[in-house]
Amino acid sequence: MRGKGFGLGFLIFYHVDPRFDWRGRRKRIAEVKANERRKALEEILYALVVQKFMDANVSLIPSITPSSSDSSGRVDTWLSQDENLEQLHSSEAYEMIQNHLALILGNRLGDSTSVAQISKLRVGQVYAASVMYGYFLKRVDQRFQLEKSMKILPDASDVEESGIQQVVGDVTPTGAEGSHEALSSHPEVSSFSGGVSPGGFGHGIKASRLRTYVMSFDGETLQRYATIRSKEAVSIIEKHTEALFGRPEIVVTPQGTVDSSNDEQIKISFAGLKRLVLEAVTFGSFLWDVESYVDSSAWKT
Repeated sequence: MRGKGFGLGFLIFYHVDPRFDWRGRRKRIAEVKANERRKALEEILYALVVQKFMDANVSLIPSITPSSSDSSGRVDTWLSQDENLEQLHSSEAYEMIQNHLALILGNRLGDSTSVAQISKLRVGQVYAASVMYGYFLKRVDQRFQLEKSMKILPDASDVEESGIQQVVGDVTPTGAEGSHEALSSHPEVSSFSGGVSPGGFGHGIKASRLRTYVMSFDGETLQRYATIRSKEAVSIIEKHTEALFGRPEIVVTPQGTVDSSNDEQIKISFAGLKRLVLEAVTFGSFLWDVESYVDSSAWKT
C-alpha cells in the first residue's frame, strides 16, 4: 500500500497543466542554447585571433587614452611594430595595404614625427573599417595565391578600366544581418574597406597585380567577397573596436544631423595612425583565417 501511495503521489506531483505552453518553452530553451553557443564561438574566435598575434610576437594596442607619461598628451606611446606586421602579409596583399594607408594618410604616410589632433570617433571608425578591409583582402588574396600557384590567373589586359569603374560604383560591402548593417553602411566603411566604392580601389592609388585581379571579378563575386560571413565576426569587430576607443556618444539633432560637440579629440602622430591601421588590417586578416579554421572544424556544425 505504501508503495502504491507513493506512486500515486509521484504522479500527482508531476501533473502538468494542459494549458502549459510546451512549444513556447522549447523555443525559448533553443534560443538560450543558440545564444550560449554563439557567445562561446565568439570567444573562441577572438582567443584564436589574439593567439595569432602572440605567435607573431606582436602586441595588440591597448585602450586609447592619453598617456600620463607623455607631456604632450599623445595617445600613441606604444612601440612601433610595423615591420613585424608587414611581414604577416603576402607581397601582393601588402601592396594593397600600402594603397589603403595612402588613402587614409595621404602625403603624411612617410611622416613619423608630426602630431595631429583628431576625432576619437573618426579614428575608431577608420580602425573598424580597416579591420573589414583586412578581412576582405585576406579572402581575395587566398584565392589569388591559389590561382597564381596553379598558373590560371586572368590576363591583366582583359580588365578594362571602364569595367573596373562599373564594379567599383555598383558594389558596397554588406554582410551578416542585424548589427552588421550599422557597421557596414557607415560611409567610412564603404570608402575605406576594400575600396569597393568611389574613392576606393579605383581612385588615386598605384596599380598592383592583386588590385587588377580583384577588378576582374563580376559584381556578384565582389559583393560576396566583401561580405563578413558570420554574426560572431561582426560582433568581434564591434567589441574589439569599442574596447580600444570606448563606446561613442552619438547624438542626433532634431534636424537629423549628428551632434559631434561631445566628440573627444585625441593627439596622435601619423606614425601612430599607421600602426593602428596596420594592426586593424592584420586583425581582419587573422579573423578571416580563424573563422575559416573554425568553420571547417568540429567547432561549427
